Amino acid sequence: MFPDHERVISALTADGDDLDRLVANLTPEQWALATPAEGWTVAHQIAHLAATFHLAGTAASDPEGFAAMAATLTPDFNANVDGALQRFLDSSPATMLGRWHAVRAAAEKALAAAPPDQPVPWLVRPLPPGVLAAAGMMELFGHGQDIADALGVHRTHTDRIRILVAFAVRVWDFGYLARDLTPPDVELGFDLTAPSGTQWQFGPADAAQRITGPAVDLCLLATRRRHRADLALTATGPDAERWLDLAQAYRGPAGTGRQPGQFDHLKAATS
Repeated sequence: MFPDHERVISALTADGDDLDRLVANLTPEQWALATPAEGWTVAHQIAHLAATFHLAGTAASDPEGFAAMAATLTPDFNANVDGALQRFLDSSPATMLGRWHAVRAAAEKALAAAPPDQPVPWLVRPLPPGVLAAAGMMELFGHGQDIADALGVHRTHTDRIRILVAFAVRVWDFGYLARDLTPPDVELGFDLTAPSGTQWQFGPADAAQRITGPAVDLCLLATRRRHRADLALTATGPDAERWLDLAQAYRGPAGTGRQPGQFDHLKAATS
């Protein structure tokens, strides 16, 4: 069962607060740092988050306005992403932060006010507002990781990440769909260790094919911020093994992902 609406909104807000603390006191030079996403600086990452939260907030508060925005999109996914973030880019960090704070607050308010059992419009199909909020958490996790990597910062996660795990499990087939592959007719089980050390189980308890390892590593895999070779995840069964190569918790092109050992220098710096 997916976490309840109020809990997801609370976690989304807390994750947003964590990101804000990460970027609150950056210098202009740090805003211009390159991140692991090719061609994107720290500023691009915040602008993308602002654009995404603006879209989500509009979907939850103004369905007609959202439909008008969606109608302007083209079949070129990457062009849509780049075009959306441009309106939030600015040479002034203070201006960018102000725009981000405004759209973030509006999205949180709109998603919190939306009836939990009434789907809101979204890009592929309508989603319950709690699921859309969890997708926002996924965005914060992935793009926040890019920013942390650019800054050389190690992030500490809490058991709020359970909501992101539940979302990744819910959309387990996205990696296949992004590559025009047919998902296998199988249900995977997940045995994961929370940041607190608690053991979590997702999927059928008797599933023969399973993924085991740290919950944070699963989220790093599903957001494609780390290569599976650098994560402590193991698979039992051929479909589970294949899933570790395909996992992604977002629609659209998979992208190049990250390379094995790409962040070994950060491990050395924090060990």
